[in-house]
Amino acid sequence: MPAHKKTTQRKRSVRSANTPKPAFSFSRWALPVVTLCVGVALGSCSDSLTGTGKELARFVQAVLTSDVLREKLDAVLNPGAADRPVVQAKTPPAARQGAEPFAACPQFFAGGMSPVLHFQPLQRPLCFEAFAILHSGQTKTPVFVAQKLNRRSVANANEKRTDRFFADARLPRAERAELDDYRNSGYSRGHMAPAADMPNPTAMEQSFSLANTVPQSARHNGGAWAKVEQDTRQFAERAKGNVYVITGPVYAQGSKTVGENRVRVPDYLFKLVYDEAGHRAWAHWHANRDDAQAGPPISYPELVQRTGIELLPGVGL
Repeated sequence: MPAHKKTTQRKRSVRSANTPKPAFSFSRWALPVVTLCVGVALGSCSDSLTGTGKELARFVQAVLTSDVLREKLDAVLNPGAADRPVVQAKTPPAARQGAEPFAACPQFFAGGMSPVLHFQPLQRPLCFEAFAILHSGQTKTPVFVAQKLNRRSVANANEKRTDRFFADARLPRAERAELDDYRNSGYSRGHMAPAADMPNPTAMEQSFSLANTVPQSARHNGGAWAKVEQDTRQFAERAKGNVYVITGPVYAQGSKTVGENRVRVPDYLFKLVYDEAGHRAWAHWHANRDDAQAGPPISYPELVQRTGIELLPGVGL
């Protein structure tokens, strides 16, 4: 009779419920690794490729160098971090340094009090016909822009758009953006106080000051962000009283710059809406990129945590 081999049973390993899962996941890393390998391989032999092969090589190179791919990979490595900036933790609360900086135009701030933030050099308050700006000579952009909207102001906001941007002469030359900084930059001149909100010809002209703009993704500016601006006007038109709006940029470490004057490109944009009659506030928070989509509004405390600015010090929220 043939000899029977003794079958050895392999012991099944049992993972303890407390044993952490391995950090590496093939399904998670397969696409980036394969894409990288293909790109490297095609790049190394590009001299011998012709026709379709070279087109494929160029496509892979474009994918590997795209900002969108880098952001998506960052989202995989740091889940939950893609929609918010790095904010200093446990920053002591800011206190008003000296007198109210916007004493000349307190009407744009709820309770007549402008936002409170930690002092930074080269910050200058600017009052306009229909909005107020705290401008930063470091970033060459606004820190925030404040407006007061209501049913009457929105009804009057039917001025013809001028589109005549200009460098603001009230700012020192070394602290401001110039028209050439935006030329061929790949970014649009994004209004913080929208031109479509302006209730008279003077306000419309003033809204095109570069002090009121940031380098903004063109598709975002004309798409998801334009919808936020429109929705805000429609809410102000329905509101029972005044609606205070504060809009501004947020920068992460290592943010880009454009132009000879190194105008900083925001990583995020926010728009805070405060309904005075309803004593409630919410904020829109968008990444400054072409594929940014409108998400649900965030709360006022969350916005304060993300920006480090007490934006409504006069209303007790």
